[in-house]
Amino acid sequence: VQLVDSGGGLVQAGGSLRLSCAASGSIFSISTMAWYRQAPGKQRELVAAITSGGNINYADSVKGRFTASREYAKNMIYRLYLQMNSLKPEDTARYYCNAQYYINGLTISEVWGQGTLVTVSS
Repeated sequence: VQLVDSGGGLVQAGGSLRLSCAASGSIFSISTMAWYRQAPGKQRELVAAITSGGNINYADSVKGRFTASREYAKNMIYRLYLQMNSLKPEDTARYYCNAQYYINGLTISEVWGQGTLVTVSS
């Protein structure tokens, strides 16, 4: 499984951005997909996670503002999205897509995207 993140940029506080993650390879082995973020000098933290059954969990700091979704696109590409509204300066971070997937149906491994930078100005 390979992941490519995109959609980051510079936005003013109160604005919106939509991040996208394209998963390719053994996409049907993917279970949970998630967005993480890491701000300068801080640890990477979970933003939102979607299970294969469609259950979604959000970090308390983004509830009501961010919406995660996933869908199978054409040409064997699976996409994960993060719609971010009412952005705040404290949302500034590099955002990473993450996917957990099964190897041989038994062992779970994980893969990360390269990250996309989100900067929110005040």
